[in-house]
Amino acid sequence: MPILTAALAILQQPDSGATPAAQLFSSHGFGALAEMMSNIGPIAICVLVLLALASLYSWMVILAKWGTFRRATRDSRRFIRAFRKAGRLQEIAAITGDYTASPLVPVFEDVYESYKRQTGGSGPPRNLKPIERSAQTAASEAITGLERRMTWLATIGSTSPFVGLFGTVMGVVDAFHGLGTAGAATLRAVAPGIAEALITTAAGLFVAVPAVIAYNQFSARIRVFASAVDDFARELLNSLEEMPVRAQQPREPEDFRREREA
Repeated sequence: MPILTAALAILQQPDSGATPAAQLFSSHGFGALAEMMSNIGPIAICVLVLLALASLYSWMVILAKWGTFRRATRDSRRFIRAFRKAGRLQEIAAITGDYTASPLVPVFEDVYESYKRQTGGSGPPRNLKPIERSAQTAASEAITGLERRMTWLATIGSTSPFVGLFGTVMGVVDAFHGLGTAGAATLRAVAPGIAEALITTAAGLFVAVPAVIAYNQFSARIRVFASAVDDFARELLNSLEEMPVRAQQPREPEDFRREREA
């Protein structure tokens, strides 16, 4: 009840005594925002600068990731079509440079290198276990590359509201300090602190919301890429396993004897 009484007393102040503060809250547009910014303290300025840097970096990551995922999706679709149309692995190996943005390409390259070490580039593989391990390692590295800097988006999205809340708390402290210094419950005494608190709160949300949305969307895209990489690795291993085994008939000892006699 005392708080409610004080709030009613502030609202019932005469217009003549509350004109500057009333103008502060009743003005609209950038003029009001500039006036609020001119009244905030050094702590709130530090909070806003920190949030501005976090917002700038998060948007850099968002735009970079968006471009990376767009190129990866385009190249993956083209690469998988080329892979299914090709008749030999050598044909695919010759065009992998055209699809470097695809996470499927590193998987194919590592598997193909492991295959060549076993067979020299032709014939069925002697042992699929090392090739399977190469495919798993390449798939893990490809997905890890797509996840790079995602933790920064999660960190910015989760901590920015608390940074803004710190500025909110300091604004409320300034408001009560101004109230105690003025010695009377006037809107002019508390308006700068309240404005500071509201600005830092809004800034924290402004930084956090895009980062959280981008993190969730990109995480879903990465799961799709991970599934596509696993499917492609299995398809590639199946194609190696299904290579026809060349029939090698052993020669009879009688044939060798006839050649020596001849």
